[in-house]
Amino acid sequence: MFKYAFAILTGLFGAALLHIVIILALPHFSDRDAYTRVSDEGDENHFYVLDEADDDAGLSNTDPYIRAAVCAYDIEDKPVHLTAKGKVPFWSLAVYDAASNEVFSMSDRTSVGGALDLLLASPVQLTGIRKALPQALAQSILVEAPHAQGYAVLRTMAPQTSFNDAAKEFLSQAGCDEFSNN
Repeated sequence: MFKYAFAILTGLFGAALLHIVIILALPHFSDRDAYTRVSDEGDENHFYVLDEADDDAGLSNTDPYIRAAVCAYDIEDKPVHLTAKGKVPFWSLAVYDAASNEVFSMSDRTSVGGALDLLLASPVQLTGIRKALPQALAQSILVEAPHAQGYAVLRTMAPQTSFNDAAKEFLSQAGCDEFSNN
């Protein structure tokens, strides 16, 4: 009987201690989510190319064959126009909301002419745009984002050293800009 009581008390004490440690550690981990780290890269609506070493926001590109850039966005006031083109063997884009839920993804194989041309907007903004589609968006992919804030990750392949310059140029010239219908 004493063994069972001791085992139960030890389990309860261990569980209580574990919960206290988790609660005290939560503030340290809550600001290290992906959206916060991408936002810490700098201004919104700008792609930041990631290096092999961690930057100030703690982000890096560890895959030797992939080059990546990230962009935090806020479409509360205006939609965001994501663009990129260049001669790279492959690229992909993933759009996430602030909770890191994937909203949309595509690659060069599903794009128009191999170029990235995507407008990310709220449901209300997209309805207005669709009523009078600007000529600038005639070939664009229109994506409805359920939440105003989020981030995009643009990746390209550099399977050999000779692809590095093209990959860097592709990512550095990529656009993540507010779209103005003026």
